[in-house]
Amino acid sequence: MKDQNVKDGIRKRKKHFLFLLPFVLSLLTLVTGCVQYDVGVNFDSQTHGQIVQHIKLGERLTSFSSETVGKWLKSVEQRVRLLDGKTKRLSEREVLVTIPFNNGAELEDKFNQFYNPIAQTAKSSVASPLQTDLPKFEAHLNINQNNLLLVLRNRLSLELDLRALSLLSSNGSLLLSPGELLELDFSLNTPWGAESIETVAGALVPESYREGKQLLWKLKPGEVNYLEATFWIPSPVGIGALIIALFVLAGLALKYQVLPALSIGKKPQNLGQT
Repeated sequence: MKDQNVKDGIRKRKKHFLFLLPFVLSLLTLVTGCVQYDVGVNFDSQTHGQIVQHIKLGERLTSFSSETVGKWLKSVEQRVRLLDGKTKRLSEREVLVTIPFNNGAELEDKFNQFYNPIAQTAKSSVASPLQTDLPKFEAHLNINQNNLLLVLRNRLSLELDLRALSLLSSNGSLLLSPGELLELDFSLNTPWGAESIETVAGALVPESYREGKQLLWKLKPGEVNYLEATFWIPSPVGIGALIIALFVLAGLALKYQVLPALSIGKKPQNLGQT
């Protein structure tokens, strides 16, 4: 009798599983590759650069929840405007964001403001478009700069806590890997090239492009990501000061060495001859 009950229970579980299987498969098909999010930091010079973000939403996602997606894109546009950036709609599902910065300190400030808007919106009890974002995650970018007269040495580190993007059950087990939902990349573009360093265990290792001038990290959704790199940038101020100093030295040499030597070597004319 007990064996029969066990067999009946197994049959019932199989029926329930077969009933839910099409739904689970359709859900996985629906959400696979929903969001492609590429973030780049471009250093053009010591005094100019851009934070560039390319966001592309899957067609199934926009059709499945167009209202939520629309609110999220509007919140992105609003945050970009607050940081003096620009948003360009490439299509209904694709957005290009550009946020300029003038130095390392401004890059650090704007990047952390954009990806951590919670503290700013928490001060206001009135609901705002910023509160319609996707699940929040923590991001902290830090950059240290050392001025060596002609060049500027930069050390950039970035920590992204993407654990909030995981889909978990009530007991904490993983229901759906966020890697199936998101494709996240971070790139660093510099004029002279950059080098990845690993001062923290488990730091991400990038791929190198354009002869080392671009480093690309594949981020891991659902985990804490850490990356670090060093790079050098020419200093226009230092180079300009060196050029001015060389001109001054050339002028002094011309005044005190070249011109006196020419005057001494010049033969005087004999005015007494007839």
